Amino acid sequence: MANKKEWLKGSFFKTFIKRLQMDDVSGLAAQLAYFFLLSLFPLLIFLFTLLAYLPFSQEDILNTVRTYAPEDSMKIIEANLSEVMEANGTLLSIGVIGTIWSASNGMNAIIKAFNHAYSVKESRTFFISRGMSILLTLAMIFVFIVVLLLPVFGKQIGIFLFAEIGQSDEFLTIWNRLRWVISSLVFLIVFTILYWIAPNKKLKCLTVLPGSVFATTGWCLVSFLFSFYVERFANYSATYGSLGGIIILMVWFYLSGLIIILGGEINALLSEKENPECE
Repeated sequence: MANKKEWLKGSFFKTFIKRLQMDDVSGLAAQLAYFFLLSLFPLLIFLFTLLAYLPFSQEDILNTVRTYAPEDSMKIIEANLSEVMEANGTLLSIGVIGTIWSASNGMNAIIKAFNHAYSVKESRTFFISRGMSILLTLAMIFVFIVVLLLPVFGKQIGIFLFAEIGQSDEFLTIWNRLRWVISSLVFLIVFTILYWIAPNKKLKCLTVLPGSVFATTGWCLVSFLFSFYVERFANYSATYGSLGGIIILMVWFYLSGLIIILGGEINALLSEKENPECE
């Protein structure tokens, strides 16, 4: 405990670097990448099976993912989803529980990573902890649907209103810029809720905003830059052959997991600096 207090007295940046080394953030991000990969297809399959009840298509869902995912990885995702959906047309009625359970693996890994960041043990029972993972997964699905609905209906409503005053073209220009702001705000809300609820520690909602802002900005920026790098410079296919798309997907998941954990570490460090006696 004494050593812990000593390094908490240092500068924020130096303390943060030491913390990342102590908590093996790189290893935790690799674990998250693995569980994200396991969760991705069950999550998308569940969304696809809901399409009969929702006012958008498979292409709308894929376009949302395509906004952030590297192009080569999208080819893998689309090909495998098409194959799975053709072979399993009744997934929603038969395998909904198993699908949601599989999709919650990624969220369960995030909860463990946050507990590690705050140096707390999981005292909640298995059913409560896993139930929280499932609820957070369902909440993420709901948010994903909202992100899809906003562009679909927001654009239609805007065009209708602005057409009345003959400014529909101007609206489309504004909307194409505004939708990125809306998406960022939605991600900020998601990360805030995640950082607030997931750790096995009582936290105030506003205290997790620094990590949420970092994760939102960092994830969008890293996803864009990584996609740009892959498309312009990297050639994973030359090294990994047909596995190139999967490797790119795993690297993207690793970077995403790293950003999410770093946000949690920032919040945990700020929490400890404000209250060093808190375990």
